[in-house]
Amino acid sequence: MGFIAVAHAAENTASEGAALPIHLSPEILGHFFGLPITNTLLTAWLAMAIVIILVIILRSKLALRPGRFQLIVEELIGFSFNYIAEVLESKKLARQYFPLIMTIFIFILAINWVAQVPGLEAITFTTVVEHGSESAKDTITLFHPAAADLNITLAFALIAFFAIEIAGVVTIGFFKYFRKFFNFSSPLAFAIGIIEFISELARLISFSFRLFGNIFAGKTLILVVLFFLPYFLPVPLMAFEIFVGFIQAFIFAILTLFFIKLAVEEPH
Repeated sequence: MGFIAVAHAAENTASEGAALPIHLSPEILGHFFGLPITNTLLTAWLAMAIVIILVIILRSKLALRPGRFQLIVEELIGFSFNYIAEVLESKKLARQYFPLIMTIFIFILAINWVAQVPGLEAITFTTVVEHGSESAKDTITLFHPAAADLNITLAFALIAFFAIEIAGVVTIGFFKYFRKFFNFSSPLAFAIGIIEFISELARLISFSFRLFGNIFAGKTLILVVLFFLPYFLPVPLMAFEIFVGFIQAFIFAILTLFFIKLAVEEPH
């Protein structure tokens, strides 16, 4: 029913000759102590609530003699931990950074998959917008893909960036770590260090724009297809976007792991 509602909305928009409602920035639903509450933030909160509820349910069903679902979850967690330990070449480091890496993966996966729920973006509400002495009604989408908001992907990038830098400083020491970037032993070593420092800062852009670009492009493509062929063609595209959402979460988490691995290595 949700997908049909979206299809009808797209069909009506097309019949009315209106423009496609593609927004690069999120829509503001309201303010809380001066802070804007956007529809992408609401989607992120919905994803968090779903993850928390699932964790509570899973925890309540834990047993010494696990069932099939618990065995699958335990195998996945064990495999992920062993892989992180193998990459970092240390179970001690794996225990430190496994929660961060898995949280990044699960949360990005949740916000990407929640955004694919059919009909979610068809939930709207009408607000009155003041334009000087005149007022007009404006329809706002209540939920929008969180990763299609550059603010949210940049927040993920900042978390990963600072986690990587802190991992390097804590593991090998402050002076050893920053000697990777500011090495005055020779002009060549100094130039290489500056290049490494620039590439380190560039991760903020690559992390945030890779996730934002893929999710925003996917939702835009589905919206365009809904506009012209509102019933059948979007279904395989939405299935593909579920796969893309998983891949983007995996890439973000695995890059964070590999960059932590590079950060904790001794400078050469």
